[in-house]
Order: sequence, then structure tokens, then C-alpha cells
Amino acid sequence: MQKSYLVPLSEIRREQIVSNSRFIATLAPAFSIDEARAFMKRIKIEFSDANHNVSVYIIGGGNTVTEYFSDDGEPSGTSGKPALAVLRGSGLGDVVLVITRYFGGTLLGTGGLVKAYTEAAQSVVNIVGRGQRISVNITMLAIPYNLLERLRLLTAKHHSKILGEDFAADITLTIQIPVNEFGVFQLEVSELSAGKLKAEIIETKEEIMPFP
Repeated sequence: MQKSYLVPLSEIRREQIVSNSRFIATLAPAFSIDEARAFMKRIKIEFSDANHNVSVYIIGGGNTVTEYFSDDGEPSGTSGKPALAVLRGSGLGDVVLVITRYFGGTLLGTGGLVKAYTEAAQSVVNIVGRGQRISVNITMLAIPYNLLERLRLLTAKHHSKILGEDFAADITLTIQIPVNEFGVFQLEVSELSAGKLKAEIIETKEEIMPFP
């Protein structure tokens, strides 16, 4: 079943300086609480000498989510909560974020901390690539050589991807097709081949597809 929320496509990191304090925001996809915790542990090890590693995550999306935040020693409400608010407003799910702070010697105050952590979270949320988890069919289709270019065009038209091309007496294509596109794709393959060709489904699974 297609889910209605977006997820990060990759890990991303941005850094900024606020009143001599160094803020490093690292955001990544996480599809379970265990994945989120493992990511948080990795970042804390990487920046083990930092003053704070503020962590937040949202696992799931839409109406079914698990949320978490930690101020990691910052004054209550000044770091984890504003960072989580940014994630909530982003529309992303299955996402984990750690904001690392190296204290620069200048106290920022409550308002300054909220602003700094909010902006650090926004710096990665605003530019990370986004994808959507959808159901796809992995199919195989044997075609004559003269139809290869037309099948490539048809595949692109249906937001699909050719995973492999095996050249023998015919060409056997392995194609990943969104489930909601498969019926029309199959019909157009039949029309293209005067009813001789049909794609065979070998697997159905969920995949993260880039969101335009």
C-alpha cells in the first residue's frame, strides 16, 4: 500500500556558527526505532568531544508515528523540542536528526538557543532530497530487438526503471514498475506487440522512489 508521507533519500549534514558556538546538523532516513538509535549512537561517537548531541526522530508518518527528542544537557525546551517541531512541519517521516553543538564561550540564552537549534534543523530539512515509499512490481519481459527503444520509452512514461537487459535470441528485460501503473503498462505492451507480449510479475515489494 502506498504511504502518504515523504522520507529522506539520503544522509545529509550542514554546519553553522552562532556566536562562536558550532552547530552541526546531521539528518538521515531511519525506518525503525532501532535504526534511529543506531544512527544517534554513531553520531555521538563521531562527535564524542562535543558539549551536546541533541537527538530527535519521527518513525512512521501520517497518523501513525513514534516521536522522540532529547535535549542532551541543554536547558529544557531549548533544543530537542524546537528541532522536533521542524521535523513535524517538514512532512517527513522515517527521519532522524542529531544536532551537535560545540560551545563557543558565549551564552545564547533561552531564546538564542531555540533560534539556533531551529535554524540548524531547518538547514538540513530544507535541502534534503525526498522520496515516497510505494509498492512496485519487479517484472520480466522478453521482447524482439526491434522493440527495445519503444519499450525503454514506455518504461520511462510509466515512472518505471529497467533493472537489467539480457541479450540473447530475444532481449529479456527486468523492469521495476509502480503497482498503480502496472495495469496500463501491461495493456500498452499488449497493444505494441499485437497481443503477443506480456510482462510477468516475479516480485512485489516496497521501494523508495524520488518525489518530484
